Amino acid sequence: MRSRARVVYSPAQLAKRVAKLGHSISRDYAGRTVDAVIILENAFLFAADLVRRIDRPVVCHFVRSVIREIKQDGHRRREVFFSQHPHLKGRDVLLVGSVLHSGVTQDFLVKRLLESRPRSLRIAVLVDRPQSRRVDLKPDYFGFLGASKYLVGYGLSDSRGWYGNLPYVGMLGTVGQRTRKRARRVR
Repeated sequence: MRSRARVVYSPAQLAKRVAKLGHSISRDYAGRTVDAVIILENAFLFAADLVRRIDRPVVCHFVRSVIREIKQDGHRRREVFFSQHPHLKGRDVLLVGSVLHSGVTQDFLVKRLLESRPRSLRIAVLVDRPQSRRVDLKPDYFGFLGASKYLVGYGLSDSRGWYGNLPYVGMLGTVGQRTRKRARRVR
C-alpha cells in the first residue's frame, strides 16, 4: 500500500526527540524503577522506542481504553472503560500515550491509577495538543506540540486501522473526503 500521508515528523526527528525524552525521564527517575503504563493501541510504537531509551529498570504494563456511546434517560453520553489496571501502590508510574487531545480519557485513567496510591505519576505523550484540552491535564514529557488532529503513522492509524505502520508521523491531506469525514466522527 502506498501512503498518501504528508510527512510531519520524519523518522530522524522522531528518533532524536524520543532519545531526548528518554534521557529526561532517566534523569528524573534516577535510582528508581519506572512502571510504564502504556495505552494501547496507538502508543505502542512510541512506547517501545521510549522505554528502550530509558536508562533505568522499566516494568511495562498495558491498558486498553474503550469508549462506548450510552443512551440513558433519553440522553446520549460517552463512557470510558479500561482493561484492568495494574496494582501500583508505592511505585513510580509513567503513563505513556500517543496524543493528548481533550485529555478526558487520560484524566479518567490518571484518576483510576491514583486510586492504587503510586509514589509518583507522570505523563509522557508523543504529541500534545493543549488547544484541544477540555480538562486541566498537562503532560510531564511530550515529543511535539500541536499539529493536525488527523495524524497517522508511528502507531497512529486512521479510522480503518491503516497507516499505523508508517515509520514517520504524517498527515492525511490528499485522502478522499469520505475518509476525512469518517476520521472526524471517530476522534
